[in-house]
Amino acid sequence: MANPFVYVELNTTDVSASKTFYTKLFDWKLEDVPGADYTFIKVGEGTGGGMMKHPMPGAPSMWLPYVGVDDINAATAKAKSLGAKVIVDVREVMGHGQMSVLSDPTGATIALWQPTKA
Repeated sequence: MANPFVYVELNTTDVSASKTFYTKLFDWKLEDVPGADYTFIKVGEGTGGGMMKHPMPGAPSMWLPYVGVDDINAATAKAKSLGAKVIVDVREVMGHGQMSVLSDPTGATIALWQPTKA
């Protein structure tokens, strides 16, 4: 499938409570990133993700799905030309790839992801 969902991230107002809830609800393994306020969610098979303190103060907790793209700059520009609002412009993520965050014309939030080529 072209442009599959490749990652899902929880932006939460309470990381500790979220960790407790999701590890009790599901058989997820959590891995804290040393020196960063970020936790990877290891699900085994399927699309994994992460969780972190919500970067927008006062915003409610929310799940943010990431869609894989071949060219992050072109995809972000195309989304903008189609009426999306760019919330986070293209940026590097810890040497793993590049991302951007968009709000579609209806207000739904989605992220784009281009992994670093090996």
